[in-house]
Amino acid sequence: MSETILITGAAGQLGQRVIHHLLETCKVPAASLIAASRDTSKLADLAAKGVATRKADFDDAASLEEAFEGVDRVLLISTDALAVPGLRLKQHTTAVAAAVKAGVKHIAYTSMPSPDKSLVTFAPDHLGTETAIKASGLPYTIIRNAWYLDNYMHSMPHNLQGGSWYTASGDGKVPNISREDCAMGAAAALASGTTESATYTLTGSQSLNADQIAAIISDVAGKPLAAVQVNDEQLNQGMLGAGLPDFVATMLVSADANIRAGNFDHVTTDFNRLTGKQPQTLKEFFVAHKAALTA
Repeated sequence: MSETILITGAAGQLGQRVIHHLLETCKVPAASLIAASRDTSKLADLAAKGVATRKADFDDAASLEEAFEGVDRVLLISTDALAVPGLRLKQHTTAVAAAVKAGVKHIAYTSMPSPDKSLVTFAPDHLGTETAIKASGLPYTIIRNAWYLDNYMHSMPHNLQGGSWYTASGDGKVPNISREDCAMGAAAALASGTTESATYTLTGSQSLNADQIAAIISDVAGKPLAAVQVNDEQLNQGMLGAGLPDFVATMLVSADANIRAGNFDHVTTDFNRLTGKQPQTLKEFFVAHKAALTA
């Protein structure tokens, strides 16, 4: 009998695609998979495919222990509890402790590149979770996902309308990767059956600065787009003026600061090693999303 793999956050965008790739790309039997979520009603489509579903609430240790019972491998997808400082790390460490108590054999976790030196506001959550996983004694797979290409879709359609992209990233470069590729990489790692501990950093194959990114987006969209450099305070005020919550604006400014400092500028071949494929390029991503980009 094959190992049982449980994915938390299975109703979320990344979780859904991890399960898709486990089923379709890695050919893991549905009977070996468990989709876990705070709200199991959102997992009906997966249940229809033969994937078992369980309730897992990161704020309820007992629900996590029950969800993880009898599971061989668990993928902890980092939660979105960013509004309250410290809450996400508390949720993650609760989940790690539950995995140990339930007898899980291997734990995987979606982290970020170089959390030990990152300026991004949520980096301590990832570093603390990685530390807790390593201290648990369980074999682990830490998957450090680079900044998603998908994140640009929140602002680029609006930026293209005005022709300006305000950024505080300076000349810093970032090797973006798509959420889809990160899901494929995580699925490959989970399906590998490895008993060894490893850390992978999933990046695109090329690191680009804002001017280069803007030029590619402009070319794909057929509209002018210039990267306009501003300082952190100007960027923060602009985002607050656009209606973003304070913690989101602060997080995005910190991400630009991290790019500017060169902390994201590290290309790896870990995605290729895990999947045997090349990651989607920035241009390929925007060509695929052109309709939404130019809407």
